[in-house]
Amino acid sequence: MSSMRNAVQRRNHKERAQPLEREKWGLLEKRKDYKLRAADHKEKQKRLKILKQKAADRNPDEFSFAMMSSKVDSAGRKVADRGNKALSMDVVKLLKTQDAGYIRTMLQMVRKERKQLEEEMVFEEEEVRALRDGEEGRKGMHTVFVGDKEGQNKFKADEWFGTGAEWVDRVWNRPRQEQKDLKEQSDDEDVKELPQTKKLSKKQREAKLLAEKEARALLNKRERTQERRAKHLEAVKARERDLVVAEEELEQQRAKMNGTVGGVNKHGVKFKIRERKR
Repeated sequence: MSSMRNAVQRRNHKERAQPLEREKWGLLEKRKDYKLRAADHKEKQKRLKILKQKAADRNPDEFSFAMMSSKVDSAGRKVADRGNKALSMDVVKLLKTQDAGYIRTMLQMVRKERKQLEEEMVFEEEEVRALRDGEEGRKGMHTVFVGDKEGQNKFKADEWFGTGAEWVDRVWNRPRQEQKDLKEQSDDEDVKELPQTKKLSKKQREAKLLAEKEARALLNKRERTQERRAKHLEAVKARERDLVVAEEELEQQRAKMNGTVGGVNKHGVKFKIRERKR
């Protein structure tokens, strides 16, 4: 009989799953999960009970010698030693010297890059102002030498440079009067040729429109390139100013460490270097 019972296939009993309306709560908790959770909860309650008893039995007047050496911050948190070792003054001076050399090297690289960008930039309306040694450069000047006082009084800049009066103040990229005349002449010829555009064939008109479109695209591309270069130049100038400030601050720190200048101590009190009495 027992062999026949084992030969018949029995039904597989499966554990009940989480109902569909409770799927957001995750898997359905089984008895073994509940036992583990209950044991953990009881263990935590036991620990809390022991700690509460210790806090209740604690003597508020107790003293430990560790209280003399320990410190707390403004929030009441204990400040412990993290094992950091203070460096000697000679090592700190050496590190400061290396930092100063690195800043000088980076400053030279940034200045070289800034000068190269300024040479590549072509300003049409704005004046070129360069940053030299951390300070704003002066406006450039074009000096012309004459023979005597009389020649100086008769000197006219627009005739000497061959340009109009409105372009005399420009230091460079100054258009000549001949170029302006040629441009006006070409404009007049274009105006005269306007009535003849109707005689152009369809293929010629398409070629002309394509050339104008390419010229406009080239002009827009040059303007965008000019804007990108201007932004890059401003970023390089800002980095140069930051490096100059960092170099000055580092030199100030090194001077304080060497005792050649005064300063402010950690308590906020100003001090001066004592000079030898004469």
